[in-house]
Amino acid sequence: MVAIVSTVAYLGLEARAVEVQCNLVAGVPAFVMVGLADKAVGESRERVRGAVAAIGLALPPKRITVNLSPADLPKEGSHYDLPVALALLGAMGVVDVETLADYVVVGELGLDGRIAPSPGVLLAAMHASAIGKGLICPSAQGAEAAWAGGIEVIAADDLIGLINHLKGSALLPTPRPGEVEEAGHGPDLRQVKGQETAKRALEIAAAGGHNLLFVGPPGAGKSLMAACLPGILPPLGAAEALEVSMVQSVAGTLSGGRLTRTRPFRSPHHSASMAALTGGGLRVKPGEVSLAHLGVLFLDELPEFQRAVLDSLRQPLESGVVSVARANAHVTFPARVQLVAAMNPCRCGHLGDPALACARAPKCAADYQAKVSGPLLDRIDLHVEVAPVTAADLVLPPPSEGSAEVAARVAAARAIQTHRYGGSPARTNAEAEGPLLDAHSTPDEAGRMLLAQAAEATRMSARGYTRVLRVARTIADLAGAERVGRLHVAEALSYRRTAPRS
Repeated sequence: MVAIVSTVAYLGLEARAVEVQCNLVAGVPAFVMVGLADKAVGESRERVRGAVAAIGLALPPKRITVNLSPADLPKEGSHYDLPVALALLGAMGVVDVETLADYVVVGELGLDGRIAPSPGVLLAAMHASAIGKGLICPSAQGAEAAWAGGIEVIAADDLIGLINHLKGSALLPTPRPGEVEEAGHGPDLRQVKGQETAKRALEIAAAGGHNLLFVGPPGAGKSLMAACLPGILPPLGAAEALEVSMVQSVAGTLSGGRLTRTRPFRSPHHSASMAALTGGGLRVKPGEVSLAHLGVLFLDELPEFQRAVLDSLRQPLESGVVSVARANAHVTFPARVQLVAAMNPCRCGHLGDPALACARAPKCAADYQAKVSGPLLDRIDLHVEVAPVTAADLVLPPPSEGSAEVAARVAAARAIQTHRYGGSPARTNAEAEGPLLDAHSTPDEAGRMLLAQAAEATRMSARGYTRVLRVARTIADLAGAERVGRLHVAEALSYRRTAPRS
């Protein structure tokens, strides 16, 4: 008899159905696994052998063959341990095979029979819900799996407890969904002295989901203002929180099944590799741009990143997804992020200050800024020159307006956009394109003439033209204007880089 247990293989945020088939036949005792399994899956033989021994059973003196079907789909990860063990126990007659047919099974086994957490349980639960089955998973991830809703979840601490539950002798408690954490608060904008232009640009970026670049000397407050951005962004909606949690589940960072309303804020070091930033590796994992999905990706010291690493962000910033190509599979992760970057104007950081600038200015500035490609800069909507903070600024009292006041205006602008783009793929002005952009962002006659003149004078690219329209639409939303006007276009142009390099 062949015992069959359902499990999944993860390809990006997609869970593919996999059958674990186990057969016992007479012959020389052996334990063979087939089906394009990686090293971690192949090693599950020893973990399963130890776990079965830990519950007081011995493997039968037969040839044990385990097939992971379909055989041409790559199998990676330790979550195959538990389905392999249950298929083996089903073939041995320890558990009922017909009962197992009603569940999708994931989980890693310890040599003592404990069931350990494994990444991707939320995806497996949603897959099980879609095909009308229950889910068997580690107890530590029962709260995570319960978020799928409408399915039976069996969350077990160990193999013997799971067997007793399946036999009906000792039922396990039904897990409840984890807590929903309310949006957290980072630094407050009241901590930023001066920098009114930069704070205005930060508000526009938050209101429309636009990419933002701060350029200024060290100590001007660029990193502090970037850290303030999550505090003025609206919290994640229910569907958005689930999207973010799915990425965290695959990455193995969803702790305790807790969903959060706080938008992700990722700040990788400038030594990060291309795989770390965009995803990949031996076992394809989401990179920083995907872990920041629906949140903020902050790149401090932008020119210090490798140029090839930065240029790998060009496609995700446009499409909102990142595709990792491998010889045997193509994996796609979501990457709808708001890029915020900060850089010094030159290597010494004091370009324009005769008392502090190095002797190589202005050539050092041209060499330093050339490390960032023009096409990447063209994808950044708002370019802001941040002035140095003076002693006179530091002795001023804290500003009367902080993050709470700015967040209220941002929330009002976002509400306008939610109503405007309802039923379309766009969520913010930064995502509007094509007919949607033309219908809502076309300026009045004066604004159109100003934009045409500026585009001709600065030799603006088509992408740059579109991004100015989007920023102008956001400025109009903050002002409560129905139509984009000349003043909105003028302010949007003031944040645009006038001469992008190629």
